[in-house]
Amino acid sequence: MSWDALQIAALDALGHDRYRVQVPGQVLPDDPLVDPLLRAAGLHRDGEGAFAFVRSLGALSELRSASAKRALWPRLRKLRRHGG
Repeated sequence: MSWDALQIAALDALGHDRYRVQVPGQVLPDDPLVDPLLRAAGLHRDGEGAFAFVRSLGALSELRSASAKRALWPRLRKLRRHGG
């Protein structure tokens, strides 16, 4: 189940944990770069496209170089413009 922004805000305000189905093999890595990248793309960690987006980036360790970051920005802007 995916939650929209209003539902997420309401559940968080009430202190409830959101239900999220974990499909085996579709767990986001524990890299500190994941959440800022998702935010920059206009996506949420719980969103439907989050795993596919992170997987499409390739190895996150390679994104730490300046040239990889420059190449990534146009893609992030496009995602953000089109709502993820």
